[in-house]
Amino acid sequence: MTPLATEALEEAVTNLQVLTDSGAMSLSWLLLVLPAVGFVACLTLRRRLEERVAWIAIGASILTFVLSVAILLQLRDEQASHLVFGFTWFDDVGGLTVHFDYAIDQLTAVMLLVVTGVGSLVHVYSWGYMYGDERFERYFAYLNLFLFSMLVLVLGSSFLTLFVGWELVGLSSYLLIGFWFEKAAYAAAAKKAFITNRVGDVAFMIAMFLIFREFGTFDFFAVFEHAGDLSTGTATTIVLLLMGGAAAKSAQIPLHVWLPDAMAGPTPVSALIHAATMVTAGVYLMARSSPIVVQSLDAMTIIAWIGVLTALLGALVAIRQDDIKKILAYSTVSQLGYMFVGIGTGGFNEGIFHLVTHAFFKGLLFLAAGSVMHALADQTDVWRMGGLRRVMPVTFWTSAAAVLAITGFPPFAGFFSKDQILVTAYEHGFTAVWALGVLVAVLTAFYMGRWFLLVFMGVGRWGDDVHPHESPASMTGPLIVLGVLSAVGGAALNLSHHGPLFTWLEPSTASTGGVAFNAAGSIGEPTLVAISIAAAVLGLGAAWFAYNPARVAQGRTAEPVVGPVAELFERKFFVDELYEAIFVKAGARVADALVWFDTTVIDGAVNGAGAVSLKVGDVARRVQTGFVRGYLVAFLVGGIVLTAVLLAQVGLA
Repeated sequence: MTPLATEALEEAVTNLQVLTDSGAMSLSWLLLVLPAVGFVACLTLRRRLEERVAWIAIGASILTFVLSVAILLQLRDEQASHLVFGFTWFDDVGGLTVHFDYAIDQLTAVMLLVVTGVGSLVHVYSWGYMYGDERFERYFAYLNLFLFSMLVLVLGSSFLTLFVGWELVGLSSYLLIGFWFEKAAYAAAAKKAFITNRVGDVAFMIAMFLIFREFGTFDFFAVFEHAGDLSTGTATTIVLLLMGGAAAKSAQIPLHVWLPDAMAGPTPVSALIHAATMVTAGVYLMARSSPIVVQSLDAMTIIAWIGVLTALLGALVAIRQDDIKKILAYSTVSQLGYMFVGIGTGGFNEGIFHLVTHAFFKGLLFLAAGSVMHALADQTDVWRMGGLRRVMPVTFWTSAAAVLAITGFPPFAGFFSKDQILVTAYEHGFTAVWALGVLVAVLTAFYMGRWFLLVFMGVGRWGDDVHPHESPASMTGPLIVLGVLSAVGGAALNLSHHGPLFTWLEPSTASTGGVAFNAAGSIGEPTLVAISIAAAVLGLGAAWFAYNPARVAQGRTAEPVVGPVAELFERKFFVDELYEAIFVKAGARVADALVWFDTTVIDGAVNGAGAVSLKVGDVARRVQTGFVRGYLVAFLVGGIVLTAVLLAQVGLA
């Protein structure tokens, strides 16, 4: 490290409370060891223990959750941040020293609870959902690998350590999305996710190169200590490059295309990827990097617009989807857009608050979708569902709580977090972003109301060959837990006696006091809240008008968009077709041209040189006859020619 970076790191570490011999922090190393051991055990013992090996993975995930709760309680009581030393990874390699340490503060603690909490519920749910699969044991090994990867990402005290977890999450998602790789479409979806995220990874790596150039270190504390020394141009470049990585991981335009196809994996994987782990990594990265983000208002504005346009695109596409999981997938894209609106408008803590509540209701929605598919023999078309409220009461009521939460209907969880983001956007002068956010809220309530009505209400449309039933306790148990959190979790976090969650997070994110935001509009917060509630009511009312059971039974649904606009939404604005034309077909033509140039020009030149050499050698070989008389004649002729040349030169002289 440079002397400046070393001094900053020492000062930061001095200001931290370092615990290595007492309290839950001293056991924090187990957060990585437990899922790592679970992963290895599931692979090595699967033939001996068979399906029972899954309990090792489930136990490892639950223990990480218990330890995360203990760490949160200790952090809450002490109101201090902790740097837990691990080991030296790089020791003065070309001036670079990297420690594999744990940085545990308020933001880390929240992410630990989300990752391990929802992750544990997905593990338990998977026991019933995946039981009987031919690779049941391998599936649980991959789940533990995913948990390990995300914990490395969250706990790392430097950009480099975070990037290791970042890449491991990409590997884990590839393995789980393509778990049923025998189906070509599923294997293609895994490759699409992997390749799309590699695009973002390039941007992330370039950002890290710039960070090292400016600070001489990757350590968070040393970098953030001097983030204010960055020039505006450099800060803007670094933030936008970091956003490039975050856009891929968290499915923001134009790198959002992988996430809907990620539905190819088992449904519990969708809950894990879409609610608690992979897609939240980009939001976490930007919140963690907030001391750098606040150095560039231009970059923040771009992030806010990327977020709100992604939210709008996801909502519009979701309106015209008929697959029970695809609707939720585009809903995830849209809700992630809200989180980036929070990041871009200076509401870092509000964005993380929505990340938490989103983990509750979106994890529940995907698990509920899995419960419905389990009951309907893997049917995914919402037009072939209906009437399930009578035969699946637990799934029905928990889904109702999740739908009200995602629509922002008070007092359910999403109301508090989404409302805080919209209020922050308006108060920081992003009026147009706020207005589009309200429009997205109306659309969200509409398409989620449509989803709920078509799946659960009215009469059954599943046919005589299907006999739906409620899922087993291993699946309904996690639904109930997440249902309670979706119903009261937002209020509990917002009204906690320790203060609202977004206030409790303040020590771990940057202050926006020095950012020159535009002036706020004239609408007060109570009116803004009322507008948000009205948006939810309007969207739900429109969904009831268009898709109430009577209309559906008579085939008279009032579709909100028809004709070319409907096709535009159904085809996802033709983004996949555009990428197909640019990167696949045009790329194939370029590759074919390069192959022709290589085989014709390059190989032709090389092969031509070889052919010429062979011809020359063939001619020269004939001179070597092996007869002495022939050599004497050649010698005589050569002597005569040489003499003639010399005489000619003398004569000319």
